[in-house]
Amino acid sequence: MKILALLLFLLVSSTAQAAPKSELWDYWQANDANSTVVVDHSSWDDLLARYVQEGSGAKSGIALFQYAAVSVADLKTLRQYLQQLAEVPVRQLSRAEQQAYWINLYNALTVEVILSNYPLASIRDISSGFFSSGPWGEKRFQVDGENVSLDEIEHRILRPIWQDARLHYAVNCASIGCPNLAASAYTADNTDELLTAGAFAYVNHSRGAVVVDGELTVSSIYDWFQEDFGGNEAGVIEHLKQYAEDNLAEQLAQVTTVANYQYDWSLNEVK
Repeated sequence: MKILALLLFLLVSSTAQAAPKSELWDYWQANDANSTVVVDHSSWDDLLARYVQEGSGAKSGIALFQYAAVSVADLKTLRQYLQQLAEVPVRQLSRAEQQAYWINLYNALTVEVILSNYPLASIRDISSGFFSSGPWGEKRFQVDGENVSLDEIEHRILRPIWQDARLHYAVNCASIGCPNLAASAYTADNTDELLTAGAFAYVNHSRGAVVVDGELTVSSIYDWFQEDFGGNEAGVIEHLKQYAEDNLAEQLAQVTTVANYQYDWSLNEVK
């Protein structure tokens, strides 16, 4: 029995760490370049403004969410917003509207699933199946008649369609180690600006990249999704250099390899 338990543990652990590949779900390629429809994300924007708060001390520079403070009324608003998104004819939107739609949907769904299971120490405490660690594989939402999971939104829609590494700084997994949850909703007009701001904020924070005694430690995101960051460590470093500022930029000029990877799965909550 002990051997069986160990094997199960190793299987679950390896499954949790395996990063899904970018694999296009062709159905979602459809779009209307001439569409003038603008999706209303104002209620999500209001919730973010109310509950996202920058940490202090050891959590300085990290966007935290006040899960414990969310009112019954605001949880209802969040769920109404998600229902509103479910009714949007996504394939008839312009590409820019679609990108903002999928990012906001991913983040709002993540917050909703945390609130539905709160309190908890980590999003990985939520199971979506016997061999799962985390809610990403469960088809929790229906869009245009298709059931979709968080994994599919990220890895079968956002990554393959837009092929923009900055998307990793936009979708938030409710963890300290994750890039910040933006304090405002994405829109067709602000997405590019928010993606770049997210990249700068994460790369220049110690959980993104830090050089100590000449050794570079980076977020495990750059390991899990290396294919999006040049395909090797040299590509990762070049990506970091695009957004590195001041001291980090000088330090990166002196390194050629990644020494360590790190990630903190603790919940990004205000305590």
